[in-house]
Amino acid sequence: MITPQTIEQIKNRIDILDVIGDYVKLKKRGANYLGLCPFHNEKTPSFTVSPVKELYKCFGCGKSGNTITFLMEHNKLSYVEALKWLAERYHVPIEETEVGAEQLQQQHTADSLYIINSHAQKFFSNALFHTDEGRQIALSYLYERDFSDAIIEKFQLGYNPSTNHPLSNYLISYQFNPELLLKSGLVVRRNESDWVDNYRNRIIFPIHNNTGKIIGFGARIIGKNDKAPKYINTPENEIYVKSKVLYGIYFARQAIDKADECLLVEGYTDVISLHQAGIENVVASGGTSLTIDQLRNIKKYTNNLTIIYDGDAAGVKAALRGLDMALEEGLNVKLVLIPDNEDPDSYVRQLGSVAFNEFIAANKKDFILFQLELLLKEAGNDVAKKNAVVNQIAESLSKINKAEDFSKQQHYIKQSAALLNVDEAGLYNLINTYKRNEISKAEKKNSFADASTTSTLPLQPNTATEEISLLQQDELQERNLLRALLEHGLKQWDETMTMADFVFQEIENFEIENALINQTIQEYRQLYEQDKQPDAKTFLYHENNAIRQLVITTTVSPFELSQKWDEKIEGLNITNRDVAHQDILLSVDYFKLRKIKKMFVQNQKDMENASMEEQIRLIEVHKHLKAIERELTQKIGTVILK
Repeated sequence: MITPQTIEQIKNRIDILDVIGDYVKLKKRGANYLGLCPFHNEKTPSFTVSPVKELYKCFGCGKSGNTITFLMEHNKLSYVEALKWLAERYHVPIEETEVGAEQLQQQHTADSLYIINSHAQKFFSNALFHTDEGRQIALSYLYERDFSDAIIEKFQLGYNPSTNHPLSNYLISYQFNPELLLKSGLVVRRNESDWVDNYRNRIIFPIHNNTGKIIGFGARIIGKNDKAPKYINTPENEIYVKSKVLYGIYFARQAIDKADECLLVEGYTDVISLHQAGIENVVASGGTSLTIDQLRNIKKYTNNLTIIYDGDAAGVKAALRGLDMALEEGLNVKLVLIPDNEDPDSYVRQLGSVAFNEFIAANKKDFILFQLELLLKEAGNDVAKKNAVVNQIAESLSKINKAEDFSKQQHYIKQSAALLNVDEAGLYNLINTYKRNEISKAEKKNSFADASTTSTLPLQPNTATEEISLLQQDELQERNLLRALLEHGLKQWDETMTMADFVFQEIENFEIENALINQTIQEYRQLYEQDKQPDAKTFLYHENNAIRQLVITTTVSPFELSQKWDEKIEGLNITNRDVAHQDILLSVDYFKLRKIKKMFVQNQKDMENASMEEQIRLIEVHKHLKAIERELTQKIGTVILK
């Protein structure tokens, strides 16, 4: 765990314009900056960054947050990964709370392997571009495959020379731990002192994780060698776990997010060729069966997965592996089969990017229905085989078990029943049988867990499409009170008190009905009374996301007065005028006025069923409320309250 002191140092160093400016072209508008939102396609900029408040908000799609949440959302990083990214950028040394010796050793090993891999990549790249052997053997081969220098450099491709020791000697010269060199898979040891390069005479494909760090390598032999495997991959270690690897994910993640679709291919060169053709939302499974970790990695960016594989029998079988897991994860899976004797690499070079995209769009097949058609074709007229197909499809459909996917499952049941020529209700019952069996297995596997338990936590409100105008007027005034408190609370009201003191004094006898607003104001008050100088920025990094979003939506406005008003009308100070006193006073008075109005309504209801004696008391309450209302409306300068 990163220590709170380190986290605080990182937060203090953050420059939100510096970070977001790497991803969005920002233009100054008043006190804020404006640009095209990176989270959705728009032609008119509505993405606002406030350097003063250290937050961003898009008034088009509703995305909002601070620098850390921007990196988490845009780069799909975890909280810790985002902190480490910022620490590296701003040169903040990371201190972590004390961990066990074993965990600490694993962390040191992982850090060392990253460094070794980085040095190795530089060696491989230099050997490819700057040695005679690399240029004549490896680079010429890549040029024959139509790879440009730009794409080779982008994916950091390299070459390991054919002689025994060049990489080994290079890494040993840096005095890396020999055991870690072995663990990296880059070298092998023939005897106690003879170190040999493991990837001799091979083109090197560095494999990056989601943050761009090199976790391993794929090494392809050049030419034919029946005694050697075509590819060698890094052995599993602390940073390279084959079941989690998606080749190209670092270069594809933003394109996948933008296109809301991930294209999945088999090989490294398929990914690189498609990228060179301008199709960047593509990753490779490395020729392995799809795993749950790979699917969950894809789901960070999109729910739509299109698998593109060779059209031969092996390609079809490869495409079908992992189907049930994809359905369980709630992914919408399509399949595209490339014509025989072609692969995505050769086919995109043959067709070109436009025609290839058109081919993909025209040939997408629904995974479930494709599988069903294939199985029925194989079954022919064999009744036993057809029954097996019914059971296999029912088992697959039972994996679609999320509530939000109910309509999708119903669609599949309807179409599958028609193709199988079976009753829909019967197929539905069979699916439920498989579901019950799965639950039973889960209960047996873990006797302490209740397999049928569902979450009772309330759903978090969706603020993406939140419109202030739809909120109740009471909540509007409560939000406005919170905004004024966050913006002006620490300023002086008079010689004896701050504006926060004034607000707390004035609202002492009034209830704040919105629980989240009330919690935020109470936490503000607690911090204030501890002399911690709270403001909007204090809550930008709150552990409760709902409070963070409340503060952002409350304190950021899409509108801003132009500085040109002061240029055109001298002496008025329209944009630079200090309106804090007036803002606090109006916010408090309008808040109280809304509460008085509610008290009127309640008082009238109480009168309807009150006794004569009680009615006399309630009439006095009515007069008292009316006097307060009259006083407030005179102060505000209005008598209209809807």
